[in-house]
Amino acid sequence: MVKQRTLKTSVSTIGVGLHRGEKVKLTMRPAPANTGIVFRRVDLSPAVDMPISPEAVTDTQMCTCMTNADGVAISTVEHLMSALAGLGIDNVIVELDANEVPIVDGSASPFIMLIEEAGIEELNAAKKFIRIDQPIRVEVGDKWAEVLPHNGFKLDFAVEFPHPAIAATRQHVEMDFSSQTFINEVSRARTFGFMKDFEYLRANNLALGANFDNAVVLDEFQVLNANGLRYDDEFVMHKILDAIGDLYMAGLPILGHFRSFKTGHAVNNILLREIMQQKDKWTLVDFPEATSAPLEFLQASTV
Repeated sequence: MVKQRTLKTSVSTIGVGLHRGEKVKLTMRPAPANTGIVFRRVDLSPAVDMPISPEAVTDTQMCTCMTNADGVAISTVEHLMSALAGLGIDNVIVELDANEVPIVDGSASPFIMLIEEAGIEELNAAKKFIRIDQPIRVEVGDKWAEVLPHNGFKLDFAVEFPHPAIAATRQHVEMDFSSQTFINEVSRARTFGFMKDFEYLRANNLALGANFDNAVVLDEFQVLNANGLRYDDEFVMHKILDAIGDLYMAGLPILGHFRSFKTGHAVNNILLREIMQQKDKWTLVDFPEATSAPLEFLQASTV
């Protein structure tokens, strides 16, 4: 049986939030089977629990932000969600003492290291998957995203930025997801932005936590970070990293082929909501016999 997973023990880190620039403590705690991924604001009294869902996403302008019915918000969840998806974590309580997940270095890599530090424990309950049976597609202007039937999780992502530094890198990637591929090829890709935009945001009291340590920064011509890029295709790889996290807001891994052109958090969430609405085009499945599961998810159980 392919089993659900949680952490062996609790683990914490302290960083700053991207938008307010305030110090944030994040703690991940083990959770029983079928708990799912739950964010908890421990700075509020009483503490407020916020389970993930596509409908919980209320703002996608600069990040993926969750808000509950009472207006309690948690921002910038996508990099942590991507790490949880990458290592196949089904159940965890994520405690925060502020309204943002710390940006750390702008990638998923620090969260991967935290999860590995805590250790991963399999639970005696079947891991469930959303298996795409028929194509589902959304279009927003010249941007589009779709999922197609596929025995595994495959990503096909293309970006198109009219910027010389980005144009000089690979802007189209097709890859089969596995935990090892995620760790090696995706997890260290950092968020990126343009100096002129940072200046505008700072002037409007936004992106106060952004700096050269947690983002790839570009001027009109080049990358400004002293050490350059981590990957030759870091820009499109970060878009893939975001998409993996955004799609995991479903609370279950998807078995399908995700294809996307020029999309970001907004279109990712629109697609996810469309998937949830078109229930006749997918099936909830598990794998009582582990050998019948897609190879990618068997690998996840051994990382």
